[in-house]
Amino acid sequence: MTRPDHHTDPAAPTPDIPVVLYACVHNAGRSVAARVLTEHYAGGRVEVRSAGSEPGSSVNPAVAAVLAERGLSTDAEVPTLLTRDVVADADVVVTMGCGETCPVFPGKRYLDWEVEDPAGQDRPTVQRIVDDIDRRVRHLLDELGVPVPPAP
Repeated sequence: MTRPDHHTDPAAPTPDIPVVLYACVHNAGRSVAARVLTEHYAGGRVEVRSAGSEPGSSVNPAVAAVLAERGLSTDAEVPTLLTRDVVADADVVVTMGCGETCPVFPGKRYLDWEVEDPAGQDRPTVQRIVDDIDRRVRHLLDELGVPVPPAP
């Protein structure tokens, strides 16, 4: 899990920062929510990426609104294509409906989260989906040894 590119001084010790990849179909809702929540809770103790097997053109506005209510921005999020290189560089790969399109590499930890797709859903359903992802992210970070404040 050590990434030599995480520091600028070659003499400095390399921090042991796990790389977590969230993958879904469009990289516009579920994986974006997971990435934003993980970055928020991990505070730099985890490198977080997200990608989609068929990336959409923008972030799901309902997901963005639910995250904004929590003070979290999706402004910097751009749906990205899931590639072999992105998967190869991750330590933990969390899939959420991208099916068989996610390449499998030995030595990686794979999790498949069965999370409903927020596309086309009403606001209460999107809120419930983001809450579900939030619980799962907190649990994953706990497993990675990254303490997270208790849920409100």
